[in-house]
Amino acid sequence: MKLLFSVLALLCFSTVSYSQSLEDEELKYNELPAIVMKTAGKDFSIYLPDRNPDEKVRQMQEKFIGYDLGKDYEGYNEYLVVMEAENAYLAATYNENGKLMSVVENYTNVKLPRQVIFSVFKSYPGWTIVKDKFLYTQEDGDIIKKQYNLKIKKDKEIKKLIVQPNGNIIAGL
Repeated sequence: MKLLFSVLALLCFSTVSYSQSLEDEELKYNELPAIVMKTAGKDFSIYLPDRNPDEKVRQMQEKFIGYDLGKDYEGYNEYLVVMEAENAYLAATYNENGKLMSVVENYTNVKLPRQVIFSVFKSYPGWTIVKDKFLYTQEDGDIIKKQYNLKIKKDKEIKKLIVQPNGNIIAGL
């Protein structure tokens, strides 16, 4: 009987030690497909969620993906869905067939990607980021705008920057 328990204990511990690490098998967001939210006749509503590091952005996008339009759009040329949370805003427009036409997302005080932070501090040493806004816009499944609007400060001087998620600084005002 002791032998049976010893073998079972050994098997339990050995299977745990051979489990795969998530770091080795981490999914790459670039490889994930767009999400087809629903079929509207022959058209498809396509939404591309952003791979933003901020939790509130992902939560708002998951809430939107899970939203069921139902038959609410019937009888209208366009139908607008608005979702709001603290420092988060999402507005989506559907056509008369229930097809997703556009999505506009606006988030403030988000966790910035490392590339954005690195690029700003490399280009503007000694400056601090005092305010940020993430803008994300899509039309017919194509990403139109994806940028961070930042306000940086050094002493009494303030600058506004527009930075792409990959760290490219588009404009410094």
